[in-house]
Amino acid sequence: MGTIWVVIFFILLGGSLPLVLYKNFTFMRVTAVFFIGLGSILGVITAIKELLTGNYPDIVKYSGLMHFPMEFKVTPLSAFFITIICFVGMLGALYGYSYMENRKKALRVAGNYFFYSILVVSMILVVIANNLLTFAFAWEVMSLSAFFLVIYDYNKEKVRKAGYVYFVFTHIGGMAIFASFGLIYAYTKSFGFDTIGNIPDNIKLIAFILAFIGFGSKAGLFPVHVWLPYAHPVAPSQVSAIMSGVMIKIGIYGIIKMYLILHTNMISISYMVVIIGAISGVLGVVYALGQHNLKKLLAYHSIENIGIITTGLGIGMVGVSIGNSTMAIFGFAGGILHILNHALFKSLLFMGAGSVLHQTKLEVIEQMGGLMKNMKITGITFLVGALAISGVPPFNGFVSEFLIYFAGFSGINSGSGVSFAFATFVILSLAIIGGLAAACFTKVIGVVFLGNARNEKAAKAVESKWEMTLPMEILALVCISIGILPALPINVVSNIVKTFWFVSKDAVMPTLTIPSEITFGAMIFLGVLIVVYILWKIFYINSKNKKSVTWGCGYKYGTSKMQYTGSSYAMEIVNFFKPFIKIEEKTIEVEGLFPKKSKYHSKTIDIAEYFIMKYIVRPVLAVMDKLRWIQSGDLHAYILYIVGGIVLLLIVEVVIK
Repeated sequence: MGTIWVVIFFILLGGSLPLVLYKNFTFMRVTAVFFIGLGSILGVITAIKELLTGNYPDIVKYSGLMHFPMEFKVTPLSAFFITIICFVGMLGALYGYSYMENRKKALRVAGNYFFYSILVVSMILVVIANNLLTFAFAWEVMSLSAFFLVIYDYNKEKVRKAGYVYFVFTHIGGMAIFASFGLIYAYTKSFGFDTIGNIPDNIKLIAFILAFIGFGSKAGLFPVHVWLPYAHPVAPSQVSAIMSGVMIKIGIYGIIKMYLILHTNMISISYMVVIIGAISGVLGVVYALGQHNLKKLLAYHSIENIGIITTGLGIGMVGVSIGNSTMAIFGFAGGILHILNHALFKSLLFMGAGSVLHQTKLEVIEQMGGLMKNMKITGITFLVGALAISGVPPFNGFVSEFLIYFAGFSGINSGSGVSFAFATFVILSLAIIGGLAAACFTKVIGVVFLGNARNEKAAKAVESKWEMTLPMEILALVCISIGILPALPINVVSNIVKTFWFVSKDAVMPTLTIPSEITFGAMIFLGVLIVVYILWKIFYINSKNKKSVTWGCGYKYGTSKMQYTGSSYAMEIVNFFKPFIKIEEKTIEVEGLFPKKSKYHSKTIDIAEYFIMKYIVRPVLAVMDKLRWIQSGDLHAYILYIVGGIVLLLIVEVVIK
């Protein structure tokens, strides 16, 4: 455990020194990147060593925080998360060196590094927390540090609004989590995880539902996902990368942890998790298709992939409930592996989007185009991320999604009618999600990186500096490596799952070679395509055919306005899901023999946000407005409120006794 504290020390040092060194802008950033990177590298090495050797440090206990017990323990699952946290944290710190290069904001940049280091450290503390109190403390620190990272550009109205939305949702979720913990403590009289499994089943159900709401809000599950599309577009891109790639997965960690420590196999919990996961996955990708802001589109894809992860965990829980060990192991293994894979390709995609934003100063995809010509590294690495998130072999997204598919097919053969229905539901949901994700990213790649530039800023864009491109190249390489050589990560996650209470020690391992075989076949297919392309180029170059301009249908010179837009490409698909999605459209019709310019604007309305605003937020604000008279500014009135509150509490105490 001592090494973990060294890791935390270096990361905190890297975040704290910039507050002192901010007047020397370059040295401040170098110092921050060096120490955060040093601590993160040490964390990755330590966690991987523990995962491969199976040697984990003993429990560490402290009682210094107001005499409350603080307890920490590294488990296989927490070591897996530490690897992800430190790896993405290291790359994000390097990426931010060039992304935040405005010397006029030196103190603000220093503050960003400080809260960035706090976020990384608090996530590590959450996953090694070994009792309810420690977990709650680390969770709150994580939530607050992320808030300060989101409002980096706090002088902008939309940034402040995004910060407020995040703050409200994270604390509503936090209250649900703490209510769950309070209920557990009321029955166990202990903060320890080891006594929780002894509480009655009905209390377990209530505790899990409360925790699921709270952790689901942090993870971005539908319908408590509303903060994600606000926060990610306005945060610095390295912050978006670590929040989407890592922080929302801490919500998933919380769901897994609660399921394990409650030691429950109730089928109702399993079905709830599957349904919420599948709905989140499908609606997340549908909403992504309708977006015009590149980072907002990626935020909705985070909701989609959180849905995939939750669906995998849910089908694994169904397997536990019905006694199907293959279904259980593949579901949990696929869900946990997808946590890693999504952290990699989503961090890559947000960094790619940040590179585009940094070099073009454009956010709307319809204003871009042709960026592959001058930003080849960004374009190629973004393409790798797009293929990975679409679940295409031989990229890493395929491997984890295949395991979840396999869990679903195992459920079809379980013999239970309800389990058959849910397994089929999972398979169909994953198929829909995969198809829509591929459609969405063909839109993004085509509109943003291919074709002609639609804007002068896009036409003049150049590649980002190496501090931004190197993290993207590393992430792209890892995405490809896991896809080509999936055996090691699959074995790691299967060994993690084998430590769970419901798994026998010698199950399922032989069939986990299937993804490797499919990936090998995909590599052969790609190799054949490459050979055919090379032969075609050789014969084409040696041929006597000459290039010439094709007939332009009356247009001598092409224009970028003749290209597909994001709306024209995706709107037919989005319209198909209209019962579950609201679309606002504004059109200026084409009229007359010599028509003027026509305009079309579409906006996709998040149905969850719409109903929350209509039926919860606005009524509450209306009531609060009526009670505004209470805040009179009169000190005597405030003293009266305090005295009245104390008297009321005394009366309640007397009545209870």
